[in-house]
Parts: sequence; structure tokens; C-alpha cells
Amino acid sequence: MQYAIIDIETTGGSPKSSKITEIAIFKHNGTEITDQFVTLINPEMEIPDFIVKLTGISDEMVAGAPKFYEIARQIVEFTEDCVFVAHNVGFDYGMVRQEFKRLGFDYRRTHLCTVRASRYVIPGHESYSLGKLTRNLGIELNGRHRAGGDALATTHLFQMLLETDKNKLSTFLQDDLNPAVLNPNLDLDMLDEIPNKTGVYKFFNEFSQIIYIGKSKHIRKRIDQHLKNTKTKKGMQLIRDIHRIEFELTGSELIALLLESKLIKEHRPVYNTALKKHLFPYCLVPYYDEAGYLHLCTALTSKRNEADILTYFSTKRDASNFLANLCENYHLCQKLCHIYLSGSACFNYSIRKCDGACIGEESPEVYNLRVKEAIAHLEIVPETYFLLENGRSRGEKSLVLIENGILRGYGHVPFYIQRSHPRNWKKFISFEKDDRDSRSILGVYLRQNPDLPRIHLES
Repeated sequence: MQYAIIDIETTGGSPKSSKITEIAIFKHNGTEITDQFVTLINPEMEIPDFIVKLTGISDEMVAGAPKFYEIARQIVEFTEDCVFVAHNVGFDYGMVRQEFKRLGFDYRRTHLCTVRASRYVIPGHESYSLGKLTRNLGIELNGRHRAGGDALATTHLFQMLLETDKNKLSTFLQDDLNPAVLNPNLDLDMLDEIPNKTGVYKFFNEFSQIIYIGKSKHIRKRIDQHLKNTKTKKGMQLIRDIHRIEFELTGSELIALLLESKLIKEHRPVYNTALKKHLFPYCLVPYYDEAGYLHLCTALTSKRNEADILTYFSTKRDASNFLANLCENYHLCQKLCHIYLSGSACFNYSIRKCDGACIGEESPEVYNLRVKEAIAHLEIVPETYFLLENGRSRGEKSLVLIENGILRGYGHVPFYIQRSHPRNWKKFISFEKDDRDSRSILGVYLRQNPDLPRIHLES
């Protein structure tokens, strides 16, 4: 396999408004560097002062350099049949694609990010920025913030990753979308506009009917996963049916979950399965045995009646860990919580952490009081407060309003309003109808994020 390790310098951080001022490409065959291509580029625009100070590349330096269109063919040919490799590949790949897009050319390559790969192949480093990581690894980096120096250092890092675990590294190869399998009416330029931020997305068919609704902390990445899912018949059919995509940023993952739930119930998209079975496949249920002891056990949501479920979980591990903590905190029996399967006493009885409900030494009346206390712990505390999370931009915060333990609504408040009394924040709230689904989502989210900032109000 051939690799093209690439670094670029630009006039700014936005692919739409910025241009490339320098590009360096080192071709690598998996063993050694086989060729290189390095050049300054005339961006045909003024280079901002702060960029000049950062990179040392000035307007005078690039005045006689080739324009991008003059070297575009060389870049295409030099990187042909190569994996596009970069440190934070999303930026470099996005900028190069944008430059080609301005020329009317759809540049696509399989790509690999050495930031993501490094976190997995060589974990434990305090920072994975190119400068700090290469310094910690003893890799020489001459010419920081110049394409040639950064690309060469990235190449040495890539070589180290290959030698450490080539198999692990291969799992980070990212194939670009294949336009040939997509709906021919799907606007590929629109896809490039979707940010990799927290929000909700909707897929529409050719009749403008919503056929799928989803949420993600990284909606662009999640949408790409849908559009690359050619391994199943359902995945292929969905790809062919997607005529248009819309999205809504939320900033807050909790708001994204609540909005997704609301929209699925409103539109009932054909490709969405039952909401709770999709979001929360596992649950916690109680039941009494013949002797009158109250059991707690985890189960599949799809196998239980909704009225019997105490709370929900996203994964089996979350369910098992939560039940184990309840057992520990409320001095419950491992056997009656189905953690320790045995025909006799549970393990905790042998170390005096169980009072013997598993073998009848503790009465059902006494034991069940503690179980009911644990169940009461699952209920949301009847307080009134705002939950605060990151907003859709730096200029705001996300708000979720809880009144007496019940979800009332959510919204976004600008920073300048946050300085006023929290009572004034309510005008930014979109009030929603409370239901069992929203209570389930809220309960699970609060349990998973116990340290969320809260601004309390008088109830």
C-alpha cells in the first residue's frame, strides 16, 4: 500500500474562506520514503499578519509561487492510489478538497489521521499535538508550522505507528463516500457543509417524506457512516432512498436526545425502529419470588412490559455496573440481584456483606425495605433548576429546564443574558410536553453525567 503523508499551511482555518499557501507531500511505501513534493503556493489573497507570524510565510514569499490550479494536476498524479495521511487529517484533507472543488474537480482519497491513530496505537501521552508528541517520542521536527518540516515529522511518526502495530493502524483507514452508490439527486456539496457537531439530522426521500431521524455528538461523521453502510440490504436501500438531508445543531447531547425522541414520535420515519428499544436496549426490572423477596435484575427492553421497567440503559455493561453499585450501596444480596448465580448463599454472605436473604436468614420484610430504598434512588429529585451545557456556538449556553423533577423544556441562552437573573432565562425555553420517554432519557442522562452544572430556582 502506498501512502501520501501531507501537511499544508493556509491563510486561515476555514476551507470556505481560506487558501493554501504551502503544501508538502512525502510518498511512503510502508517501509520508507520513496518521493517528495514540496512547494509554496500563491493563494491569490492577502495573508493575515497573525498567520505570517505563525508560519513565517509572507505575501512577498508567495508572490512568485505557482497558483493552486497550476500544480493541481501534479498533486492528483502524485497522490494517485495513495492513502492521504495527515496529523488532524480532517483539516488538511478538507482544505485540499476545497481547493479542487473551486476548480470543479471532485478530489477523493482514502484517508488516515495520525492523531486518532496515535491515541490508539501509542496511548498514554499527555498531548497528541504534533509538536508535543514528536518531542516526547524523540522525533526531530525542524521547521515547525512549515509544511515541509511538519510533513516530514508526521512521516516519521507514521513510520513509528506502522512498526508498532500495522494491523491496528489499518483500522483507521477512512474511505470517502462513493458517489456511485448514492441517490443521484443527493447534493454532495451540501454534505460538505454539514459540521461535525452535536445535533439531530433528518433524511428525506424524493417525496420530501422523513424516512430516518438520528442524533450524534458528531453528526457529519455519523451521516458519513450511514452513507458508507453498503454491507446490509437495509443500509443500501436507505442510501438509495436519501434524496435530501437536513440537520439541527443543539450543542447539548441531552437536547439532541430529547429532540430526536420528539421528532421520531411526530413523524414515525419508516427506517426508525421503536425508540426505547433503539436508544435503551437494556432495562432494570423488579419482581417478587414465591418467598416474598423483592428481586432486581437487568433485562432486554424488548422482552419487558413498559409498566414494569424501573429505568433504562444504553449498554449491557452500564446496566450491570449500575446494578452492582446499587447492590453495594444498599447492602443488597448479589443472588437476589442476579449478579451471583448460585444454588446456595451469595459470595457477599461469605464475607459478611449480605445478611442472608439468599438463604432465608434475613426476612423478606426487612430485606425488601432496602430494595425499595434503592428503587426510590432511581427517581429524579423533585427540584427546580436549569441544566447547563455547551451551546451551538461559543456565544451561548444550552439550557434544560427541570421543574419539581419534571422536564419542562429546553433552549439556548446568549452569554450576555446569562449575567441576568435565571428567571429571565425562561423566555429562551421551548416548553415541551412531559412523557415517559423524556423522563427515561433525562434519568439516564443525569445518571451518566452526575456533575452537570445546575442553576437552582425556587420551585
